[in-house]
Amino acid sequence: MKAIDKLIKKIEQTNNPTVMGLDPRYEMLPKCVRSKYSQDLEGVSKAIVEYNKALIDHTCDIIPAIKPQIAFYEMYGIPGMNAFKETCKYAKEKGMIVIADVKRGDIGSTAKGYSNTFLGRTSIGEKEEAIYDVDFVTVNPYMGTDCVKPFIEDCKKYDKGIFVLVKTSNPSSGELQDLKLQDNNKEVYSQVAELVEKWGEELRGEKGYSSVSAVVGATYPEQLEQIRKFAPHTYFLIPGYGAQGGKASDIALGFDNNGLGGIVNASRSLMCAYQAERWNDQFAEEDYAKATRAEALRMKEELNLAFNKQ
Repeated sequence: MKAIDKLIKKIEQTNNPTVMGLDPRYEMLPKCVRSKYSQDLEGVSKAIVEYNKALIDHTCDIIPAIKPQIAFYEMYGIPGMNAFKETCKYAKEKGMIVIADVKRGDIGSTAKGYSNTFLGRTSIGEKEEAIYDVDFVTVNPYMGTDCVKPFIEDCKKYDKGIFVLVKTSNPSSGELQDLKLQDNNKEVYSQVAELVEKWGEELRGEKGYSSVSAVVGATYPEQLEQIRKFAPHTYFLIPGYGAQGGKASDIALGFDNNGLGGIVNASRSLMCAYQAERWNDQFAEEDYAKATRAEALRMKEELNLAFNKQ
Protein backbone atom coordinates (compact mmCIF):
# COMPACT_ATOMS: atom_id res chain seq x y z
CA MET A 1 0.00 0.00 0.00
CA LYS A 2 1.28 3.45 -0.90
CA ALA A 3 2.33 5.67 1.99
CA ILE A 4 -0.32 8.27 1.25
CA ASP A 5 -3.04 5.61 1.33
CA LYS A 6 -1.79 4.43 4.73
CA LEU A 7 -1.93 8.00 6.01
CA ILE A 8 -5.41 8.67 4.64
CA LYS A 9 -6.66 5.36 6.07
CA LYS A 10 -5.47 6.39 9.55
CA ILE A 11 -7.03 9.85 9.15
CA GLU A 12 -10.34 8.25 8.20
CA GLN A 13 -10.17 5.70 11.03
CA THR A 14 -9.64 8.41 13.63
CA ASN A 15 -11.80 11.00 11.83
CA ASN A 16 -8.98 13.38 12.64
CA PRO A 17 -6.64 15.20 10.20
CA THR A 18 -4.12 15.98 12.95
CA VAL A 19 -0.43 15.23 13.32
CA MET A 20 1.19 15.74 16.72
CA GLY A 21 4.55 17.47 16.46
CA LEU A 22 6.98 16.05 19.01
CA ASP A 23 9.55 18.82 19.44
CA PRO A 24 10.84 18.27 22.98
CA ARG A 25 13.12 20.63 24.85
CA TYR A 26 14.38 19.73 28.29
CA GLU A 27 13.10 22.92 29.90
CA MET A 28 9.54 22.32 28.66
CA LEU A 29 9.26 18.85 30.20
CA PRO A 30 7.24 18.66 33.43
CA LYS A 31 9.29 18.61 36.62
CA CYS A 32 7.71 15.30 37.52
CA VAL A 33 9.49 13.78 34.51
CA ARG A 34 12.77 15.69 34.69
CA SER A 35 13.28 14.89 38.37
CA LYS A 36 13.57 11.16 37.66
CA TYR A 37 16.75 11.47 35.63
CA SER A 38 20.26 12.90 35.81
CA GLN A 39 20.93 16.33 34.27
CA ASP A 40 23.20 15.12 31.48
CA LEU A 41 22.64 14.05 27.90
CA GLU A 42 21.69 10.51 28.83
CA GLY A 43 19.27 11.68 31.49
CA VAL A 44 17.67 14.30 29.27
CA SER A 45 17.16 11.76 26.48
CA LYS A 46 15.56 9.26 28.86
CA ALA A 47 13.21 11.97 30.09
CA ILE A 48 12.26 12.84 26.51
CA VAL A 49 11.48 9.21 25.70
CA GLU A 50 9.27 8.86 28.79
CA TYR A 51 7.45 12.08 27.92
CA ASN A 52 6.96 11.18 24.26
CA LYS A 53 5.76 7.67 25.05
CA ALA A 54 3.19 9.00 27.51
CA LEU A 55 1.82 11.41 24.92
CA ILE A 56 1.70 8.64 22.32
CA ASP A 57 -0.04 6.26 24.72
CA HIS A 58 -2.75 8.84 25.42
CA THR A 59 -3.37 9.87 21.79
CA CYS A 60 -2.60 6.91 19.52
CA ASP A 61 -6.30 6.03 19.26
CA ILE A 62 -7.38 9.57 18.32
CA ILE A 63 -4.40 11.04 16.41
CA PRO A 64 -3.22 9.32 13.22
CA ALA A 65 0.40 10.51 13.10
CA ILE A 66 3.34 12.08 14.89
CA LYS A 67 5.95 14.47 13.47
CA PRO A 68 9.19 14.52 15.46
CA GLN A 69 11.40 17.47 14.50
CA ILE A 70 14.90 16.05 14.41
CA ALA A 71 16.64 19.25 15.57
CA PHE A 72 15.23 18.78 19.06
CA TYR A 73 16.89 15.37 19.25
CA GLU A 74 20.15 16.16 17.47
CA MET A 75 20.81 18.95 20.00
CA TYR A 76 21.24 16.27 22.67
CA GLY A 77 23.87 14.37 20.72
CA ILE A 78 23.94 10.60 20.25
CA PRO A 79 21.60 9.99 23.23
CA GLY A 80 19.15 12.41 21.65
CA MET A 81 19.24 10.55 18.34
CA ASN A 82 18.62 7.32 20.22
CA ALA A 83 15.57 9.03 21.72
CA PHE A 84 14.44 10.00 18.22
CA LYS A 85 14.76 6.41 17.01
CA GLU A 86 12.97 5.00 20.05
CA THR A 87 10.16 7.54 19.69
CA CYS A 88 9.63 6.69 16.01
CA LYS A 89 9.71 2.96 16.68
CA TYR A 90 7.27 3.21 19.58
CA ALA A 91 4.78 5.30 17.61
CA LYS A 92 4.82 2.79 14.76
CA GLU A 93 4.26 -0.06 17.23
CA LYS A 94 1.21 1.84 18.43
CA GLY A 95 -0.11 2.03 14.87
CA MET A 96 0.71 5.69 14.19
CA ILE A 97 2.17 7.10 10.98
CA VAL A 98 5.59 8.71 11.51
CA ILE A 99 6.54 11.86 9.59
CA ALA A 100 10.17 12.71 10.34
CA ASP A 101 10.63 16.46 10.05
CA VAL A 102 14.22 16.51 8.77
CA LYS A 103 14.03 19.02 5.89
CA ARG A 104 16.90 17.40 4.04
CA GLY A 105 17.99 18.85 0.69
CA ASP A 106 21.19 18.09 -1.19
CA ILE A 107 22.32 16.52 -4.44
CA GLY A 108 23.71 13.27 -5.77
CA SER A 109 25.13 10.72 -3.36
CA THR A 110 24.47 13.02 -0.39
CA ALA A 111 20.74 13.15 -1.10
CA LYS A 112 20.77 9.38 -1.56
CA GLY A 113 22.51 9.01 1.80
CA TYR A 114 19.82 11.07 3.49
CA SER A 115 17.09 9.04 1.83
CA ASN A 116 18.77 5.76 2.80
CA THR A 117 18.84 6.94 6.41
CA PHE A 118 15.14 7.66 6.76
CA LEU A 119 13.23 5.95 3.95
CA GLY A 120 15.42 3.36 2.27
CA ARG A 121 18.14 0.98 3.35
CA THR A 122 21.83 1.26 4.24
CA SER A 123 24.12 -1.37 2.70
CA ILE A 124 26.47 -3.15 5.09
CA GLY A 125 28.42 -5.75 3.15
CA GLU A 126 25.85 -8.11 1.67
CA LYS A 127 23.12 -6.93 4.01
CA GLU A 128 20.79 -3.94 3.94
CA GLU A 129 19.46 -2.36 7.11
CA ALA A 130 16.64 0.10 7.74
CA ILE A 131 18.01 2.77 10.08
CA TYR A 132 15.05 4.94 11.16
CA ASP A 133 12.45 3.48 8.78
CA VAL A 134 9.85 6.24 9.08
CA ASP A 135 6.84 6.61 6.79
CA PHE A 136 7.44 10.15 5.50
CA VAL A 137 10.14 12.80 5.63
CA THR A 138 10.12 16.51 4.88
CA VAL A 139 12.38 17.56 2.00
CA ASN A 140 13.78 20.95 0.97
CA PRO A 141 13.55 21.17 -2.85
CA TYR A 142 15.36 24.44 -3.41
CA MET A 143 18.36 22.79 -5.07
CA GLY A 144 16.04 21.43 -7.76
CA THR A 145 14.98 18.00 -8.98
CA ASP A 146 18.40 16.50 -8.23
CA CYS A 147 17.87 16.83 -4.49
CA VAL A 148 14.38 15.27 -4.56
CA LYS A 149 14.83 12.42 -7.03
CA PRO A 150 16.60 9.96 -4.65
CA PHE A 151 13.77 10.33 -2.14
CA ILE A 152 11.15 9.71 -4.85
CA GLU A 153 13.00 6.57 -5.91
CA ASP A 154 12.87 5.23 -2.37
CA CYS A 155 9.21 6.19 -2.11
CA LYS A 156 8.54 3.92 -5.07
CA LYS A 157 10.76 1.10 -3.86
CA TYR A 158 9.71 1.01 -0.21
CA ASP A 159 6.18 2.52 -0.22
CA LYS A 160 7.31 5.66 1.59
CA GLY A 161 6.38 9.31 1.19
CA ILE A 162 7.77 12.84 1.32
CA PHE A 163 6.41 16.29 2.12
CA VAL A 164 8.22 18.88 0.01
CA LEU A 165 8.56 22.44 1.32
CA VAL A 166 6.42 24.69 -0.88
CA LYS A 167 5.07 27.62 1.17
CA THR A 168 6.32 27.54 4.74
CA SER A 169 4.59 29.10 7.75
CA ASN A 170 7.43 31.32 9.04
CA PRO A 171 7.05 35.13 8.78
CA SER A 172 10.00 35.70 6.43
CA SER A 173 9.14 32.92 3.98
CA GLY A 174 8.00 35.52 1.45
CA GLU A 175 11.50 36.96 1.12
CA LEU A 176 12.25 34.15 -1.32
CA GLN A 177 9.14 32.02 -1.79
CA ASP A 178 6.89 34.91 -2.91
CA LEU A 179 9.30 36.37 -5.47
CA LYS A 180 7.99 36.57 -9.03
CA LEU A 181 9.73 34.64 -11.78
CA GLN A 182 10.74 36.76 -14.76
CA ASP A 183 9.72 34.35 -17.50
CA ASN A 184 6.15 33.57 -16.36
CA ASN A 185 5.41 36.00 -13.50
CA LYS A 186 4.62 33.11 -11.16
CA GLU A 187 5.68 33.10 -7.55
CA VAL A 188 8.54 30.79 -6.65
CA TYR A 189 6.26 28.75 -4.38
CA SER A 190 3.78 28.32 -7.27
CA GLN A 191 6.52 26.94 -9.49
CA VAL A 192 7.62 24.53 -6.75
CA ALA A 193 4.02 23.39 -6.19
CA GLU A 194 3.70 22.57 -9.89
CA LEU A 195 6.94 20.59 -9.72
CA VAL A 196 5.65 18.64 -6.72
CA GLU A 197 2.46 17.80 -8.61
CA LYS A 198 4.59 16.56 -11.52
CA TRP A 199 7.06 14.63 -9.35
CA GLY A 200 4.18 12.76 -7.74
CA GLU A 201 2.39 11.56 -10.87
CA GLU A 202 3.60 7.94 -10.56
CA LEU A 203 2.84 7.71 -6.84
CA ARG A 204 -0.85 8.58 -6.77
CA GLY A 205 -2.94 6.32 -4.59
CA GLU A 206 -6.52 5.12 -4.26
CA LYS A 207 -7.94 8.56 -3.40
CA GLY A 208 -6.06 10.33 -6.19
CA TYR A 209 -3.46 11.88 -3.89
CA SER A 210 0.27 11.26 -4.25
CA SER A 211 2.88 10.10 -1.76
CA VAL A 212 4.92 13.05 -3.03
CA SER A 213 3.18 15.76 -1.05
CA ALA A 214 3.71 19.36 0.05
CA VAL A 215 4.26 21.51 3.13
CA VAL A 216 1.96 24.55 3.00
CA GLY A 217 1.59 26.80 6.04
CA ALA A 218 -1.71 27.56 7.73
CA THR A 219 -0.51 31.13 8.27
CA TYR A 220 -0.98 31.92 4.57
CA PRO A 221 -4.58 30.90 3.77
CA GLU A 222 -4.78 32.68 0.38
CA GLN A 223 -1.74 30.81 -0.86
CA LEU A 224 -3.09 27.59 0.62
CA GLU A 225 -6.29 27.96 -1.38
CA GLN A 226 -4.37 28.93 -4.51
CA ILE A 227 -2.00 25.96 -4.32
CA ARG A 228 -4.91 23.55 -3.82
CA LYS A 229 -6.38 24.67 -7.16
CA PHE A 230 -3.32 23.91 -9.27
CA ALA A 231 -2.06 20.94 -7.24
CA PRO A 232 -5.22 18.81 -6.95
CA HIS A 233 -3.34 15.53 -6.39
CA THR A 234 -0.97 16.87 -3.75
CA TYR A 235 -1.62 16.19 -0.08
CA PHE A 236 -0.69 18.99 2.31
CA LEU A 237 1.19 18.90 5.58
CA ILE A 238 -0.04 22.11 7.21
CA PRO A 239 2.05 23.66 10.00
CA GLY A 240 1.21 26.89 11.77
CA TYR A 241 -2.01 25.91 13.56
CA GLY A 242 -2.43 27.03 17.16
CA ALA A 243 0.65 28.66 18.64
CA GLN A 244 1.66 30.20 15.28
CA GLY A 245 -1.79 31.69 14.68
CA GLY A 246 -3.27 29.48 11.98
CA LYS A 247 -7.06 29.08 12.28
CA ALA A 248 -9.22 26.07 11.44
CA SER A 249 -11.35 28.17 9.07
CA ASP A 250 -8.21 29.13 7.13
CA ILE A 251 -6.97 25.56 7.00
CA ALA A 252 -10.26 24.37 5.51
CA LEU A 253 -9.33 26.16 2.28
CA GLY A 254 -6.75 23.46 1.57
CA PHE A 255 -9.15 20.53 1.91
CA ASP A 256 -11.45 18.89 -0.62
CA ASN A 257 -15.20 18.33 -0.35
CA ASN A 258 -14.63 14.98 1.36
CA GLY A 259 -12.62 16.52 4.17
CA LEU A 260 -9.36 15.14 2.77
CA GLY A 261 -6.33 16.82 1.31
CA GLY A 262 -4.25 17.70 4.33
CA ILE A 263 -2.97 16.86 7.78
CA VAL A 264 -2.63 19.67 10.30
CA ASN A 265 0.38 19.87 12.58
CA ALA A 266 0.19 21.05 16.19
CA SER A 267 3.28 20.90 18.35
CA ARG A 268 3.40 23.22 21.35
CA SER A 269 -0.37 23.42 21.75
CA LEU A 270 -0.50 19.63 22.17
CA MET A 271 2.81 18.91 23.88
CA CYS A 272 2.41 21.69 26.45
CA ALA A 273 -1.36 21.53 26.86
CA TYR A 274 -0.97 21.04 30.61
CA GLN A 275 0.48 24.57 30.79
CA ALA A 276 -2.30 26.20 28.78
CA GLU A 277 -4.82 28.41 30.55
CA ARG A 278 -7.58 26.32 29.01
CA TRP A 279 -6.46 23.17 30.84
CA ASN A 280 -4.18 24.04 33.76
CA ASP A 281 -7.10 24.27 36.21
CA GLN A 282 -8.33 20.82 35.20
CA PHE A 283 -5.09 18.89 35.05
CA ALA A 284 -2.19 18.72 37.48
CA GLU A 285 1.35 18.63 36.11
CA GLU A 286 1.48 14.85 36.61
CA ASP A 287 -1.54 14.56 34.29
CA TYR A 288 0.25 16.25 31.37
CA ALA A 289 -0.61 13.42 28.97
CA LYS A 290 -4.30 13.61 29.87
CA ALA A 291 -4.20 17.33 29.11
CA THR A 292 -2.67 16.57 25.72
CA ARG A 293 -5.48 14.12 24.99
CA ALA A 294 -8.09 16.69 25.99
CA GLU A 295 -6.53 19.30 23.70
CA ALA A 296 -6.29 16.76 20.87
CA LEU A 297 -10.01 16.04 21.14
CA ARG A 298 -10.81 19.76 21.23
CA MET A 299 -8.63 20.37 18.15
CA LYS A 300 -10.25 17.44 16.32
CA GLU A 301 -13.73 18.87 16.96
CA GLU A 302 -12.67 22.36 15.89
CA LEU A 303 -11.17 21.12 12.63
CA ASN A 304 -14.12 18.89 11.76
CA LEU A 305 -16.56 21.73 12.44
CA ALA A 306 -14.57 23.95 10.11
CA PHE A 307 -14.67 21.25 7.45
CA ASN A 308 -18.42 20.65 8.05
CA LYS A 309 -17.54 17.10 8.96
CA GLN A 310 -18.83 15.42 12.13
